[in-house]
Amino acid sequence: MKNFAHKTYLSRTVLLFAALFLMAIITIEGCKKNSTADPIVPPVTPPDTSPATSAVEFWMTTDNQLALLKKQNVALNWGTMVNNYATINVDTTQTYQTIDGFGFAVTGGSADVINAMSSSARADLLKELFSTDSAAIGISYLRVSIGASDLSASVFSYDDVPGGQPDPELQNFTLGIDTVNLIPVLKQILSINPSIKILGSPWSPPVWMKTNKNSIGGSLLPEYHNCYANYFVKYIQAMKQRGITIDAITLQNEPLYGGNNPSMLMSAAEQANFIKILGPAFQSAGITTKIILYDHNCDRPDYPIEVLRDATARQYVDGSGFHLYGGDISALSTVHYAYANKNIYFTEQYTSSTADFPGDLKWHLKNVIIGSMRNWSRNAIEWNLANNTSFGPHTNGGCTTCKGAVTIGVNVTRNVGYYIIGHASKFVRPGSVRVESNIAASLQNVAFVTPVGKKVLIVENDGNALERFNIRFKDQWITTSLDAGAVGTYVW
Repeated sequence: MKNFAHKTYLSRTVLLFAALFLMAIITIEGCKKNSTADPIVPPVTPPDTSPATSAVEFWMTTDNQLALLKKQNVALNWGTMVNNYATINVDTTQTYQTIDGFGFAVTGGSADVINAMSSSARADLLKELFSTDSAAIGISYLRVSIGASDLSASVFSYDDVPGGQPDPELQNFTLGIDTVNLIPVLKQILSINPSIKILGSPWSPPVWMKTNKNSIGGSLLPEYHNCYANYFVKYIQAMKQRGITIDAITLQNEPLYGGNNPSMLMSAAEQANFIKILGPAFQSAGITTKIILYDHNCDRPDYPIEVLRDATARQYVDGSGFHLYGGDISALSTVHYAYANKNIYFTEQYTSSTADFPGDLKWHLKNVIIGSMRNWSRNAIEWNLANNTSFGPHTNGGCTTCKGAVTIGVNVTRNVGYYIIGHASKFVRPGSVRVESNIAASLQNVAFVTPVGKKVLIVENDGNALERFNIRFKDQWITTSLDAGAVGTYVW
């Protein structure tokens, strides 16, 4: 019995192991067959889209427009890891000029197309342009024409008499056409930003004050110097009565070019002589509006220097204004160093409907924003704020290719000027101070400290290839990069 029981036990054990072995083989073969057709897939982890923890905020626009003043979700944190990249050193202990702001000209044409929008669309656009909210670009400086510019729908002054008859007592003075669209738009802007600065510039006085009795060209007749000074006084007072403060005026837009409609020629000697009349007229009327001379291209720094050389005229002048359709932006420094107690302003530069986005972005950031600031300007103003889809309105003979910051049609299109100014106006608030930063490799740049203590660095890659570089501040640095032609604003 024992032997039989033992044999039975062994037989059962063998059968059990055989069964287990067979099941293992079946399982393995089944896995092999199923492995190709039905693999085991691990759970998918969704990409991390949460904001990167970064000590430095980075906003970028690229020339291919894939990024348009877009905040970058990258971690830029200070460190001391050594590398061989170019380095921009920001030194807040070395300070330069105080900044008044960045913006555009609200031309008569701009006001026309903006005021023609529905009230809700207009309110949304103006808030986007002038508010300091996070979704806005915070424009802080405006230029307006005193009377018509060439980007007005028609030519006019504030004292047009039928038949061109003289009105030396200015009995017919009226803001007239500007009360229809320009002033309402300005008042809506001021309701958003009450502290915005406004610069007024004439393209031409009333034609009866001019040598050729024409809106194009000609010069101011000397016998109307006092009358024209009173014209400026009346303009500033009339705007003030409507709640609009004119912070500064220039005496003549582009005084060396008489071919625009409207326009007027005014030599440096003529401007100096007129300032000697205008300055006392402002004082007598209790007007504190700044007087800015020249208001033309960088190829003639001798013009403002000649006016400032006249000690009598100089006492009434706050500074000099410049455009850059000719010459080099360094002319601003030439005038600054000749008369360092007088301010510098950059008052106009246009973008063209015939130009391309990459070229304008690169050139204007390098020259208008970075260049003017590095050469002592207190502001930077691009030309037209808004146009219609035909790049109008404009006068007969006025600019047909001037492109606004926005084009207003069925929809609002944001053009290159919007991003040129936005990279500065959104971050460098009025009262900011420019501080020292060096040009490194192809990286054009300028740095500021804002009134609340933020540091802002605007960088444009003026080269033809991607550039990796460091931004160094107080013995630590971050490493970042910009594609060729791209611009970045860094804030910490």
